[in-house]
Amino acid sequence: MASFYSRLANVNKHNLRTLRAQPLNELSGALGDLGTLLPLLIALTLTDSISLSATLVFSGIANIATGAAFGIPLPVQPMKAIAAIAISQSYTKTENISAGLFVGGVVTLLSLSGLLKWFGRVVPIPVVRGIQMGAGLALVISAGGGLLKPLGWISPSWSDNWLWAMAAFVFLLLSSLVSRVPYALLVFLLGLTLGGIQLASSHSPQERSGFHTWHPRTYIPSPSDFYKGAFEAGLPQLPLTTLNSILAVTSLSASLFPSYPPTPSNTEIGLSVGIANLVGCWFGAMPVCHGSGGLAGQYRFGARSGASIIILGLVKLILGLTAGESIIPLLQRFPKSLLGVMVLAAGVELAKVGQSLDDVRDLWEETEQENEDAADKRRKLNEQEKRNRWAVMLVTVAGCLAFKNDAVGFIAGMVWHWGLKASEWVQQRQERGQRRLTRFFTTREYQEGEDAPLLQSRDAVEGRIA
Repeated sequence: MASFYSRLANVNKHNLRTLRAQPLNELSGALGDLGTLLPLLIALTLTDSISLSATLVFSGIANIATGAAFGIPLPVQPMKAIAAIAISQSYTKTENISAGLFVGGVVTLLSLSGLLKWFGRVVPIPVVRGIQMGAGLALVISAGGGLLKPLGWISPSWSDNWLWAMAAFVFLLLSSLVSRVPYALLVFLLGLTLGGIQLASSHSPQERSGFHTWHPRTYIPSPSDFYKGAFEAGLPQLPLTTLNSILAVTSLSASLFPSYPPTPSNTEIGLSVGIANLVGCWFGAMPVCHGSGGLAGQYRFGARSGASIIILGLVKLILGLTAGESIIPLLQRFPKSLLGVMVLAAGVELAKVGQSLDDVRDLWEETEQENEDAADKRRKLNEQEKRNRWAVMLVTVAGCLAFKNDAVGFIAGMVWHWGLKASEWVQQRQERGQRRLTRFFTTREYQEGEDAPLLQSRDAVEGRIA
């Protein structure tokens, strides 16, 4: 216990020292993951799949706790597969939190039992990539069909139409060329401004009422809600959480911060994810996890300690306690043209993971690399292995999109993967038998000479070896 308090004190000295040395970098780094958070947070709020107040409060507490405990800019971001399914299928709060409770409970058990690496080895990377790509494409379809398609060139209003959508898309293209431009934050502020103008002209006094303090409310899922949320959204999220939010985060943090602070273990990161969901989801909070992409983004924008996300967590906590649900009318007037492009961008970013499919090293293998020299000795995939990986990923994507159920895609991808593995095993067994047969006759002919009569026929020997 004394060592725990000593480590905690040292980590927070590091946070304070870094904040004093480079305050602007830490503040900038706190915004590094907003491109993922804001579109999904707004969309989940508008579909009434989460409690905005509870999400801000509990994700803020999670930010503060992880920043103080680990001393690195560890993001607290939406569970993307769950968010994509919840948005595209308009999940209720109880269905959505059921998925978060399921994942949180399983991850906690895996962390305490030490089975995280085993789970990572059982689920192949092509299936994980397929679920991610399927979730991303589901977001793109949802953005196009539900948000952008109903728009007109000048309708439904001057502040929400195809012209704004085109402008947001062009800005997205330009910002992609300059990585430090906080696209999501700027578009979010523009959307709030346009929505605020619309709200100010509203004739409903209730919608223009001031802020209200948060009053916690618990949500108890019914058995049917839990079954739907856990198996349709929670099950596909599990491999993403264990691989990208735990194993890959541990590996990346060791690479980005090799000297200090101490790299958190897989168990510590897993417990952080599990506890955050097992506590917050009962109050309607959005299912959250950590993520290697968010950690890389916040590092790229300047964050070098946990101080950055502690600041972000404090802002979330204050907004959740004082504003919360009272800003929903403002979000309801957030232009669908801007929101549609933001969700589309988030979906494309999530679907882009398929481009790394040909890397033979899987995420759990990254955590086991002892040094950079070992990483350089990775073998290359042959063409057949590449085709098999793409086939597994595409079968997974097809199952996700065709049935609008990521659990079906997960099962289909696993069955296809093991089917290909079984075929490879049979083929390798046949090749080994053929090599043994060739070696047998080569050795026999050498011993007896070319003109010596064979004691057994080749067919008989072949049958015996088989």
